Amino acid sequence: MNAIHPAGRGASPEVLAERYRAVRARTEALAAPLSPEDQTVQSMPDASPTKWHRAHTTWFFETFLLLPHLPGYRRVREEYAFLFNSYYVAAGPRHARPRRGMLTRPSCAEVAEYRARVDEAMAALLRDPPPEALPLVELGLQHEEQHQELLLTDILHALSANPLRPAYDPAWTEPAAAPGPARLRDGPEGVVEIGHDGRGFAFDNEGPRHRALLAPYRIADRLVSNGEWLAFMEAGGYREPTLWMSDGWAAREAEGWEAPLYWERRDGAWAQFGPGGLRPLDPAAPVRHVSWYEADAFARWAGKRLPTEQEWEAAAARGLLAEVEGVAWQWTGSAYRPYPGFRPWEGAVGEYNGKFMVNQMVLRGGSLATPPGHTRPTYRNFFPPGSRWQFSGLRLAEDAA
Repeated sequence: MNAIHPAGRGASPEVLAERYRAVRARTEALAAPLSPEDQTVQSMPDASPTKWHRAHTTWFFETFLLLPHLPGYRRVREEYAFLFNSYYVAAGPRHARPRRGMLTRPSCAEVAEYRARVDEAMAALLRDPPPEALPLVELGLQHEEQHQELLLTDILHALSANPLRPAYDPAWTEPAAAPGPARLRDGPEGVVEIGHDGRGFAFDNEGPRHRALLAPYRIADRLVSNGEWLAFMEAGGYREPTLWMSDGWAAREAEGWEAPLYWERRDGAWAQFGPGGLRPLDPAAPVRHVSWYEADAFARWAGKRLPTEQEWEAAAARGLLAEVEGVAWQWTGSAYRPYPGFRPWEGAVGEYNGKFMVNQMVLRGGSLATPPGHTRPTYRNFFPPGSRWQFSGLRLAEDAA
């Protein structure tokens, strides 16, 4: 396959095995607060049940590591190859994504057994891993970390549909907002280097590293806050079609958008549903759960624009931005397209990113649901412009000329 740059290239088998155990244990810890009923529900076609996330990440190691690299290994159950494939067409047929919530069986206990048996086999493989398997081990761990984030975002959507508004974790603490008002800072201009430099792990869509020409611009050092979003709402931002892209206005009308997802009016005041349950809205906290359409309309209302992903990366790499990670993904003004000279990885894992490079917009940074250490300034997240259930927010930019 084409180069996959694992963070642990050259690491001892013991170090790699310990990282494997830590990532797998974190998935189980995230699922621990959830009942079997919680883990089976699918609240919309774009989301997946917790139980499915736990099984699919296990399927990945079984399919791409154990079957080709551990002599004598056989699938725990042949049916799992069909049930827990996601979109890897080259890996075979799969259960339809919108119907994952119909999989009441296998049970959560059987999925736990599946994970345990694959973990046992992976421990055997990692005692003396073949060199060609190392990049795939790291890819599998990075893939599982992505599903850890999806597990949280998907269960939040499911719990929000419950009239009781049950908390995923009542003790959940929100990240602190950056102090003080936002400042527009001059970003790097001229020819800059964009993309991953080949040191450490990167997904294929982060390269090749290439040059980009940036005109003079300014970019906000912090994210747009809930209080600023309230001002947009009170000024009629959701009712003014001239602020919106045509498709965005159609989505706003069809979905009845009047506020970010998970905002509710309670006793004359706004509250926000999050992993800790329904809590009073914090005006100072960064706004989240807004679509690209909403972010773009807000930027236009504010007399600004969304930064391009190249502007964002150049500014982040130079330490100009606060709230880069751990709060909310940040919509950019860039469509998700391949970099010059992009080549997907070979084989089924080549379907990981490349085939989604259409009808999506790029987000940068990382959110409170993103595993610590998972992202970097070159990381490219992407979703359709109408998506709201991710922890997605925005920062503003403007032309400096």
